[in-house]
Amino acid sequence: MRRMLFALLLILPLLTAASDNDIDKINGAARVEAGQHAGDVSTVNGAVEIGAGAIVKEAQTVNGAVTLGERAQAAELSTVNGAIHLGTDSKVNGDVDATNGSVELARGADIGGKLSNVNGAITLDAAHVAGGIETVAGDITVGAGSQVEGGILVDKSSSWFGGNDRKPTVVIGPHAVVKGTLEFRRDVVLKVSDSAQIGPVKGATVQTFSGATP
Repeated sequence: MRRMLFALLLILPLLTAASDNDIDKINGAARVEAGQHAGDVSTVNGAVEIGAGAIVKEAQTVNGAVTLGERAQAAELSTVNGAIHLGTDSKVNGDVDATNGSVELARGADIGGKLSNVNGAITLDAAHVAGGIETVAGDITVGAGSQVEGGILVDKSSSWFGGNDRKPTVVIGPHAVVKGTLEFRRDVVLKVSDSAQIGPVKGATVQTFSGATP
């Protein structure tokens, strides 16, 4: 009996340490320092900041931005009412989702799942998205040298109060590659570089351009 009790006392601190690996806050920023490891990182009314080279599981917030530092890794990223920024050479294994917020991928950033939002610009700078890009009212820029698998979808608004009448602008930059269908369920302006490669287009007319930008 004493041996069992002693063994339990040894295990309990390990269990506590495992649960303490998650970071959960309210009304404040949740941070993981550079090079550190953590579990799920979340907050409400605050930013989530993952330092350079850090590794976390899911990082999420409501009313705040999410920043993934350069060379940092995460399983998933999400925010409601906030922007998401992926630093240089950072990696997300799953989905990245921002409701009412912009999403920016720096050079070499890699998303293994889907990238989506409702409102806010989506910008890729020589970055990669494996699971496609979806938005309702956001502009999309697939910058020079970027690659997207799974196509692009600009969906119509499902809001009871009507959608945003502004036409989103979608730009596919020089030497960018978009594999899969580019489907547009609302009016958009679609501008594609003459050196880019894209899949079939539904619901829009391609405007071709030369040079670095339209």
